[in-house]
Amino acid sequence: MDASGIAAVDVKKLKDAGFCTVEAVLYSPRKELLQIKGISDAKHPTWSRWDSPVLARCMLNGLKSLSGIETGSITEIYGEFRSGKTQLCHTLCVTCQLPLDQGGGEGKAMYIDAEGTFRPERLLQIAERFGLNGADVLENVAYARAYNTDHQSRLLLEAASMMVETRFALMIVDSATALYRTDFSGRGELSARQMHLAKFLRSLQKLADEFGVAVVITNQVVAQVDGSAIFAGPQIKPIGGNIIAHASTTRLALRKGRGEERICKVISSPCLAEAEARFQISTEGVTDVKD
Repeated sequence: MDASGIAAVDVKKLKDAGFCTVEAVLYSPRKELLQIKGISDAKHPTWSRWDSPVLARCMLNGLKSLSGIETGSITEIYGEFRSGKTQLCHTLCVTCQLPLDQGGGEGKAMYIDAEGTFRPERLLQIAERFGLNGADVLENVAYARAYNTDHQSRLLLEAASMMVETRFALMIVDSATALYRTDFSGRGELSARQMHLAKFLRSLQKLADEFGVAVVITNQVVAQVDGSAIFAGPQIKPIGGNIIAHASTTRLALRKGRGEERICKVISSPCLAEAEARFQISTEGVTDVKD
């Protein structure tokens, strides 16, 4: 930002507020910037002149892919417990470190854990499968445990400051909605919960836009009890409603198959047709099904 015409004193104020790049300032609404102490209304029009080059660069970032996970966008993975969500996230933490010619992203991974299910020993097992040094793999994964929804949102500010310093290819939030189910209860807090969740997802999308990372979030499900359940059995749906549905560029549903087999279904995607794929969970992470 120093090279973009912002005074050094203003750069410090912006960084203290979590705005670490020109893109972060550009993508933020005017009223949000004006809430920063010392940032006046007269300075905002000057900063808006960066639009063209910044937007052009971000459009190119969206053309890359990462082991089947689109960069510059949010991919949501939902399913019941033991459907493979966390195991898939662990595998992605390793594959994102592979070279580009091997389908990787040549970057580090950031893992925000809201459920306490992250296990570094799993990364070591998966790294061995790909012939990577286990110590290096662990060094390239930035991990943080989230304890409440406000803390989870604040962690994104820390993530932005780290992404400025080094190359990250992947950002994982497992799970994005777990803490919202406990911090907000009843219909009386539904509106506040959805607004808080919407702002969190918007912040995630800003990280994807600014740094070109692939953002993967997992989501829990809830049983849908209505008249159809009598004939078709219990139905499940992802929580978060339309807020999380609209924020996710790609939605993948996981379900259990036979034994260790799992099934992944594309629910919605701008570039993929609805289809299903089988995989299984082994000591080596997520692998192809062995017939």
